[in-house]
Amino acid sequence: MSTTSYPTAANGPDLPLRTQALLLDMDGTLIDSGDAVERAWNQLLQELGGGLTFSHAMHGKPARQTLHELYPDVSEEQITAAHRRIEELEIADVAGIEVLPGTQRLLAELDAAAEQLGRPTWTVVTSCTRELFTARWERTGLPEPAHTVTADQVTRGKPDPEPYRVGAERLGVEPAQAVVIEDAVGGLTSGRAAGCPTIAVTSTTPAAELADLAGALITSLDDLEVHVDGKDLLVTRRGG
Repeated sequence: MSTTSYPTAANGPDLPLRTQALLLDMDGTLIDSGDAVERAWNQLLQELGGGLTFSHAMHGKPARQTLHELYPDVSEEQITAAHRRIEELEIADVAGIEVLPGTQRLLAELDAAAEQLGRPTWTVVTSCTRELFTARWERTGLPEPAHTVTADQVTRGKPDPEPYRVGAERLGVEPAQAVVIEDAVGGLTSGRAAGCPTIAVTSTTPAAELADLAGALITSLDDLEVHVDGKDLLVTRRGG
């Protein structure tokens, strides 16, 4: 089997996938922070008035961008104040955050592959700021990823392709050689636009909304396993 043939379509084929690295979203993909996110956003939206409530369409994008979409006619000063408030609420509320099925095992497989290949094989690309990422990640006990990409480290967040392009660059691979795993429309759109093959996790968003954005659908990372094959990673369906 060739070690140099990678998917060329933006969303890539179904599994198995030959790749060099995985670029992993955090919330809804690696960890379940859904209840905390919903509590914080509903608190903010109640404070701001207008009768809005949190919806799954708000997943996968930086908070500031979401605020601009929700309140297109308010001043930049008001957006900044609201962003400061949601950041404060989310950092303060990390209760109930849990590691999703398959996360710990898959990261262990990737770390073993990294040791065998002598190079990094994964990182996290998140719409959280670095401070919020740290607050949530510290609750998990998971290994600290190298080269993490957070919302405050890019100019344009998801669904723009910049975050996943930066993630691939930090791992030293081309976007077509890095598989994106995401649970949200915004994140999958970002990954596809960056030129990465994509896998969708149906944890927070209905599968019908993700199907056209991904080469494969899974219910959790427990559906996947990763093996070293030559100089590459081979991502397959677990037990397949």
